[in-house]
Amino acid sequence: MHIILIPGLWLDASTWGEVTPALEAAGHTTHPLTMPGLGAPASQSSEIGIGDWVRAAVAEVDRLDGDVVLVGHSGGGNVAYGALDARVDRVARIVFLDTFPPTDGASIWEFPIVDGVIPFPGWESFDESEIADLDPQKRAAAAARMQSVPQRVPTDPLSLSDERRRAVPATMITSTVPEAQIREIIQQAPAWASELAALEHLDIVQLHADGEPTGHWPQFSKPGAVAEAILAALR
Repeated sequence: MHIILIPGLWLDASTWGEVTPALEAAGHTTHPLTMPGLGAPASQSSEIGIGDWVRAAVAEVDRLDGDVVLVGHSGGGNVAYGALDARVDRVARIVFLDTFPPTDGASIWEFPIVDGVIPFPGWESFDESEIADLDPQKRAAAAARMQSVPQRVPTDPLSLSDERRRAVPATMITSTVPEAQIREIIQQAPAWASELAALEHLDIVQLHADGEPTGHWPQFSKPGAVAEAILAALR
């Protein structure tokens, strides 16, 4: 199976490097992506928006033969869901890595803009629950790899139009929100989680045992567990 790996904000294709070997060893072909405008100055990236990132993912789907699996981490989940919406007949499964499926018109988040781009804002910008499983060495190594993103990408609204996307099997690999809490959200079905509640075939995998330190970047802290969860989703 072709597995397209879409990173979150500030991350490039290489940040999947500790996840892909196990996927390849299991017989799959991985396609980690670096999104348009990553690390580019405003003079080269100011016109790049979330639609361009979705189109880049769609282009990768179109380049490959047969069905694909889309994996999106964090804000990359918005990109993956947009690509699924555009190519619903080509996607065998979508995997959300510590992120929720977005609604039509949703955006990722707002971050400070510096010199016309959005640099990594630093670990101090995140809640402790999002970074608790990254020790100082891992934080320093990950921060050194972060690159700026085009200023429009996190705030552009995502456009969705094909409701068949909800019938494609989906897996949520969660590392910061307990599975039980996600199940409660599905039952309550608030507007912001309407896509989550509408998914027809959803599996939830909780990476951390209750009481363990959690984190939003498990591809750095628990890459083996991330790979195993992806493989389990494909069995």
